[in-house]
Amino acid sequence: MRPEFLLDNQLCFRLYTASRLLTQAYHPLLSEQGLTYPQYLVLLVLWEKDAQPVNDIAKRLYLETNTVTPLLQRMEKEGILTRTKGTKDARQMIVKLTKKGKKLQDQLTEVPLTVGDAVICESVTPETAPELFKMLDGIIAQLSERNSR
Repeated sequence: MRPEFLLDNQLCFRLYTASRLLTQAYHPLLSEQGLTYPQYLVLLVLWEKDAQPVNDIAKRLYLETNTVTPLLQRMEKEGILTRTKGTKDARQMIVKLTKKGKKLQDQLTEVPLTVGDAVICESVTPETAPELFKMLDGIIAQLSERNSR
């Protein structure tokens, strides 16, 4: 067998497995509030800066707007956010948190800490995490550029 075809030599498998297991770690913490992991990501974007166009949220999450729109529609039905037409451009939808959406930030305060603690191990420590982020950001940037061609 050629070494490049061994599962243990695949970066993609490690990233996929880590992503899947990380999402599983979030599940019990978010389900208490009736949230999914993708909804939590939308909340993180809106907690950083509220009242954003759908396109900006999609770009920030490296997703297409047709992927984000149904997610936002469900969150709107649940009273977490509102979607209104833009004042400058009626084709643009502006997404804004409701009181319930803002309150969720206080209710989910422990989530980043709990998941962060779950990830800490010999090779990932608070000291090495910034370097890991830098490496992952490099992979994301490279793949985003390549996939946008």
